[in-house]
Amino acid sequence: MENDTPAYLTTKEVADLLRVKERKVYDMVAAGEIPHRKITGKLLFPHGELVGWIEGSGAAQSAERPALVTGSHDPLLDWALRESGAGLATLWNGSCDGLEVFAGARAALAGLHIPDRSGWNIETLEARHLRDAVLIGWAERVRGLILAPGVADMVHDFGDLRGRRVILRQEGAGTTALFGRMMAEAGLTSDDILTRSSPAHTESDAAAAVAAGEAEATLGLEAMARQFRLVFRPLVRERFDLVIDRRAYFTEGVQRLMRFARSETMIAKAAALGGYDLAGLGAVRWLSS
Repeated sequence: MENDTPAYLTTKEVADLLRVKERKVYDMVAAGEIPHRKITGKLLFPHGELVGWIEGSGAAQSAERPALVTGSHDPLLDWALRESGAGLATLWNGSCDGLEVFAGARAALAGLHIPDRSGWNIETLEARHLRDAVLIGWAERVRGLILAPGVADMVHDFGDLRGRRVILRQEGAGTTALFGRMMAEAGLTSDDILTRSSPAHTESDAAAAVAAGEAEATLGLEAMARQFRLVFRPLVRERFDLVIDRRAYFTEGVQRLMRFARSETMIAKAAALGGYDLAGLGAVRWLSS
């Protein structure tokens, strides 16, 4: 390496080095095929890792990731992270944004519940061409309409939301994708419901908004309806899974979480929350190449 070579290269510099177009570099980043960092929205490529990648097997080497859990908020997972003493930080930013953070190697694992044509999460992951990742089952959850008592007698299915005040989740959340699909199936448009300008960023925030009278309904979890003593109309059973970096899976923090997840304490908590089925917890649902 020349002494004046920068520690980090730009996308253009990498394209020149590899003798490819910049578009190809972006495609390789999206597929997780090349070592990179994303800092304040800008792509940077560590020169040392890049040279090793070029001279090695042709695949980006898995670097140690931050001890961070990102993606969709799940009340049971949130509780288990605290109770297990896993020492993992959290960033609840929704399934899609969480997957972006994970794909950029900025988190060890991400919680997902993204609906696809045949189920949950797997088609989305296959389209991303991730490397060194495994999808581990966490739980099946019952999701439906959480309703304020005053409108419970008037709202029995999704189509009855017409004209109601509804609290939505943020863009990129798995619930938002599901809500959009259910709106279309019910023949509703965004003009048919009343929403506030700021969405809810967690399952508990959405239910709390209904309990506080800020909205009449939300698309939420049975567990949250129980916690806030609200009326619940079940609509769908969804899969909530954890996509985990294969190297990070064997770190102490992640292993501590997974051991705790199989404990009697965890099983009792899921039963107390309600709306959880842990039959598939720990099962490998998908494995990257």
